[in-house]
Amino acid sequence: MVAALLDTNIVVDLLRKRPLADQWLASQSDLGVTRAVWLEVMFGAENRQEQQRAIRLLGDFELVVTTPLDFEWASQKIIQLGLSYKIEPIDYLIAAPAYRLQIPLYTRNLKHMSPLLGTLAQAPY
Repeated sequence: MVAALLDTNIVVDLLRKRPLADQWLASQSDLGVTRAVWLEVMFGAENRQEQQRAIRLLGDFELVVTTPLDFEWASQKIIQLGLSYKIEPIDYLIAAPAYRLQIPLYTRNLKHMSPLLGTLAQAPY
């Protein structure tokens, strides 16, 4: 069972071998990513080598399925918050499974994720 989800920015830090990210990851277990995070990470790959590194790293995490209920939650949150916060639509879909499962979403983007998730949005380092 997944204990927490990772936002795209954390996976990117791991791909860039940021020391804080690597140290933090060493103390964690049972982490997952959503397909939305997977897609964002793959979109950011600039060549075949980066793409292969991303695939290997993403394979270390459980892929958490986004359900129709997640899409409904995201839609309701956009109606509720969309005019007040300039949150990218993909961020609603990244946050939705964390809300449904009531598990932390580790992110460096607390500005956008905290209005969606409250204390479930957590900075890992």
